[in-house]
Amino acid sequence: MQNPPVIRFLDRSTPPHIATLILLAGMSAIVMNMFLPSLPRMTEHFGTDYGVMQLSVALYLGISGVLQVFIGPVSDKYGRRPVILASLALFMLATLGCIIAPNVEVFLFFRMCQAVVASAMVLSRAAVRDMFDQDQAASMIGYVTMGMAVVPMVSPMFGGVLDELFGWKANFWALFFLGGLTLWLAWADQGETARPSDRTLTEQFAEYPELLTSPRFWGYSLAAAFCSGSFFAYLGGGPFVGSVVFGLSPFWVGIFFGAPAIGYFFGNMCTGLFAQRIGINRLILTGCLINASGAVLSLSVFLAGHGSALSFFGFMTFVGMGNGLVIPNATAGMLSVRPQLAGTASGLGGAIMIGGGAALSALAGALLTPETGAFPLLYIMLITAMAAIVSILAVYWRERRIGLRTPAA
Repeated sequence: MQNPPVIRFLDRSTPPHIATLILLAGMSAIVMNMFLPSLPRMTEHFGTDYGVMQLSVALYLGISGVLQVFIGPVSDKYGRRPVILASLALFMLATLGCIIAPNVEVFLFFRMCQAVVASAMVLSRAAVRDMFDQDQAASMIGYVTMGMAVVPMVSPMFGGVLDELFGWKANFWALFFLGGLTLWLAWADQGETARPSDRTLTEQFAEYPELLTSPRFWGYSLAAAFCSGSFFAYLGGGPFVGSVVFGLSPFWVGIFFGAPAIGYFFGNMCTGLFAQRIGINRLILTGCLINASGAVLSLSVFLAGHGSALSFFGFMTFVGMGNGLVIPNATAGMLSVRPQLAGTASGLGGAIMIGGGAALSALAGALLTPETGAFPLLYIMLITAMAAIVSILAVYWRERRIGLRTPAA
C-alpha cells in the first residue's frame, strides 16, 4: 500500500484537496439535473413539446460521452490541471449561451456545449487514481462521490424553488456562478497529479485498443454503464412521471426527484468504509443486486395497481444506493486494469457509461406518454439492472480463469 501524498489546501504545488475533488465531481452532476424540474415550463417558454425539450438531457449526455473519449488522452498528455481549467471556462460561456438563447434550437446547441464540464468529473477520478492504488482509490472515490451525492440530492429541490420564484433562467444563472466558483477553486488548489508524458496524442489514442481488448475493463465498464443506465433513464423520464403522470408542481418534482441521491450517499459511504476491507468486486455485485431490487419493487407495486409518486420515487433510493456502490468501485477497477493509462481509461469508461446513459435517457423520454404511465421507464430500468449483474459476474469469471497472474488480464 503506497504512502498517502502530502496535500495542503489552496496550495497548487500539492495534489488537490478532497473538497476540490468533490466540487469538481459535483459540477457535472448539478449541471445534469438542477434544471430538470423546469422542463415543463421551459417547454412552454420555447413553444415546443416535451420530447424536444427532454433532448436537453439526452444531447448533454451524448456529447459528454463523446468528449470523454478525448479528455482522457489529452489529460494524460498535457496534465489534469490545464484541461480542467480550460473546460470550466468554456462551460461558463456555454451557460451564458443557454440563458440568452432566443429559441429551442439555440438553447439545445449551448446545452450540448455545457457538456464540456464532464472533464471535471472524469479528471477528478483520474487524479484520485494518480495518487492511490486500486483499493485505496476505490475508497477515496467513494468519499468524493459521497460528498458529491449531496449535490444531486439538493440541486433539483433548489432548482424547483428557483423556478417557482424567478423562472427557469435562474437555474442557469446559478450554474454560471457555481462554475466561476469551481474555476477559482481549481485554479487555487488543483496541483498537477499526472506524470509528464512524452507520447504524442496520436500515440495516446493508439493505446485505446490496449484497453478495448481487456475483458476486465469491459466487465467493469459495462457494470458501471448498465447500473447507471437505470439512473440515466430515470433522469430522462422521472420529470415526466412526476409532472404529467402524478401532476406534481416543479417544486415537488424537485423534492421527490432527489430520492436516489439519498441512497447514492449511503452507497458511497459504504464504499469509502469497506472497499479496502471487502474488495471492489463484492461491493460491485452487491450494488448491482440492490439497484435491480429498486426496479423490481417499483414495477411490482405498479403492476399491482398501487403505484404512486411516493412509491415510484421512494424505491429509487435503492437504485441510488446500488449506483453508489457500483460506480466508484467499478471506476477504480477499470482505472487499475492499466494504471499507466488512468486518464485514458477514465475517459473511455466514462464515454461508455455516459453514451449509454444518453441513449437510455432519450429512449425513456420517447416512450413515455400519459397513457403508458411509468411502465416503459420501469421496464428499461429493470433490463439494464439485470445486464449490470451479468457484467460483474463476467469479471468474476475472468479473474477465476486467469488468477490475476498478469496486469494485462
